[in-house]
Amino acid sequence: MKKALQYIVPVLLSVLLLWYLFKKVNFRDAMEIISHGVDYWWIVAAMIISVFSHIFRAMRWRIQLNALDIRTTMMELTCSVFGCYAMNLVLPRVGELWRCSFVASRSKAHFTIVAGSMMAERLMDTITVLSLTLLTFVIAGQALLSFMETFPVGAGIVRFLYSPWLWICMAMIVLLVWWGLRKYRNSPMLVKIRKWSAEIWNGFYAVVKMQGKWKFLLLSVAIWGCYYLQLYVAFYAFDFTRGLCHESGMALGFLPCLVTFVLSSIGMAVPSNGGLGPWNIAIMFGLAIYGVPDVEGAAFSILQWSGQTVMLIILGIFTAVWAGVTSHGSGLHKYGKLV
Repeated sequence: MKKALQYIVPVLLSVLLLWYLFKKVNFRDAMEIISHGVDYWWIVAAMIISVFSHIFRAMRWRIQLNALDIRTTMMELTCSVFGCYAMNLVLPRVGELWRCSFVASRSKAHFTIVAGSMMAERLMDTITVLSLTLLTFVIAGQALLSFMETFPVGAGIVRFLYSPWLWICMAMIVLLVWWGLRKYRNSPMLVKIRKWSAEIWNGFYAVVKMQGKWKFLLLSVAIWGCYYLQLYVAFYAFDFTRGLCHESGMALGFLPCLVTFVLSSIGMAVPSNGGLGPWNIAIMFGLAIYGVPDVEGAAFSILQWSGQTVMLIILGIFTAVWAGVTSHGSGLHKYGKLV
C-alpha cells in the first residue's frame, strides 16, 4: 500500500491539477498562442541551457564523492543525472534511487554512502530555494501581497500572515515538538529520525570541511543560474513575456522572472510527474502578478515544460544507450527500460 500510494498519488495529483488548469483556461486559445505566437529558437536555447545545469550538477556531485573517496568518471556521473531526471518523468522520486544505485555499482561503493552525499546535495538545493524565496519577498513582496489580496482566499492568507496569532501558534508548536522530543526520545521512531538527521548532517558537514568547497559553492551558483537563465531566455519566446523584459521599471524582466522562477521552484517540490501540474500553475501565478492573463500564462508554461521534457527524454535515451554499451556487470539492465 505504501509503494502504491508513493507512485499513484503523484499521478493523481498531476491529473487533478491539470484538470484545474484546463478548467481555468481555454485550451484552444492556449494552443493558438503556441501555434502562431512563439519564437521557438528561444525555447531551443532554453533546452540547451538545461543540459548545462545537469552537467554542472554532476561536476558538483563529483566533488562530494571524491571527498568520500568514491572515484567515478565524469561521464558516469553526468549520465546518472540525465537518467535520474528522465526517470522522474515516469516515476517521481525513483530517479534519485536509481541514480545512487547506478553510481554505487559503477564505483563499487556502498549505496548508503552515495545516497547520503545525494541527500546532502538536495539539502543544499533546499537551502538555495529558501534563500531565493526570502530574497524574492524582500524585493517583490509588496507586488506579491497586493496580487494575493485580489482573491478572497489570498486576502485571508495575507491577513493571517500579519496576525499575531500566527506567531503564537508557531511558538506553541515549537514548544510542543520540544516536549515530545524530550518525553519520547527513546522511542524507535525518534531514534530512527535522529539517526537519519545525523547522517544528513554528516553529509552536509563534509561539504563544509572537504577540499574544493568553494568550487562546490561556485557550481551551485552555476546550477541555479542555469535554471533561472533558461526561464529568462524563454521569456523572449512570447510577445507578452518579452514585453515584461522591455518595460521600464521591470529591471529588464529580471524581477518578474525571479518571482516566477521562485514560485515554480517551490511548485517542483510537490510530488508529481516531472512537475506537471504544480509547476504550470506556479508559472501562471507568477506571470499573473505582472498582468499576464491566465490563458497566456498557461501557453507559456505548457510550451516551456514540454521543451524541457523533450530534452529530458532525449538525454534519458542517450543515457540508456551509453550505459547499455559500457555496462560491465553493473546491474544497469534492471533499470534500462525505466530510463
